[in-house]
Amino acid sequence: MTSTDDTPGSSARLDGRAGYDPRFLAPGPLLPVPLPTDGAEVVVLPYTHFSVVHRPDRRLAAATVVAVDGGALRDVERGGDGWFLDPRLPTDAQAGNELYARNELDRGHLVRRRDPVWGEPDVARAANADTFSYTNAAPQHSRFNQSLELWLGLEDHVLDYARRYDQRMVVVTGPVFAEDDPEYRGVRIPRRFFKVAAYLTRTPVGEPEPALAAVGFVLDQTPLVEEVARASAEQVPPLGAFRTFQVPVADVAALTALDLGPSVAADRLPVLAPVAAAEGGVPAWRTVAGVSDLLL
Repeated sequence: MTSTDDTPGSSARLDGRAGYDPRFLAPGPLLPVPLPTDGAEVVVLPYTHFSVVHRPDRRLAAATVVAVDGGALRDVERGGDGWFLDPRLPTDAQAGNELYARNELDRGHLVRRRDPVWGEPDVARAANADTFSYTNAAPQHSRFNQSLELWLGLEDHVLDYARRYDQRMVVVTGPVFAEDDPEYRGVRIPRRFFKVAAYLTRTPVGEPEPALAAVGFVLDQTPLVEEVARASAEQVPPLGAFRTFQVPVADVAALTALDLGPSVAADRLPVLAPVAAAEGGVPAWRTVAGVSDLLL
């Protein structure tokens, strides 16, 4: 498990952070920070190469958005898991170590630690450290967070794709909040998480500019949180079965009430997977059993 440090860092530690740049995929379209469409109050927090859209009422991020430069990624040591509370927010608006202590809940990185770690060495190190803000953490059962078949496998697939093809990507990740999410230690635990990856397609020399492409995924930890709701405050039960889906980006936008901008219209799923005629021409959710089932 990770360290128990949840002391707020100094404000100077985060001074000058520019956050995610919506122009990162130029000459492609602007991809804005994903803000709520339902009026939910959020605070946008800039870090190094990524931003967090934080929901103080839930004490968790509604979404994170990170710029991944596959051609400039660096290997930086993890650095001892120095999790910290963001000093730009009140401490009671964040879920700190008290949520994760003495149980099987991981601090699941929403922005994967390695995704923003690119550029000059000092910048890469700052990005690595920034991912350990509690605002970038979400409660995930340890086997859900660490599974090569599920969350970690999906993250590896996206990152390896960017690295292999020197590809720039924008990745939006977060929980799918629901009003009936069960409460545990004062925080309502999300049942599901989403990820949307956007990138520019490659085109032959002399062809028009590359087009935006996007893919969406939903990962489900419902078996865990249903058990958490029945467990005592000090008991987190064994993990049940999980489900992973590749889904229309429009469905992610509807589930999360987030503005995903041009990524909705750029969805690759209708092109890469058969259309379910019974669903009125809308692509069905595709069950993903392993990374070989993922379509980019």
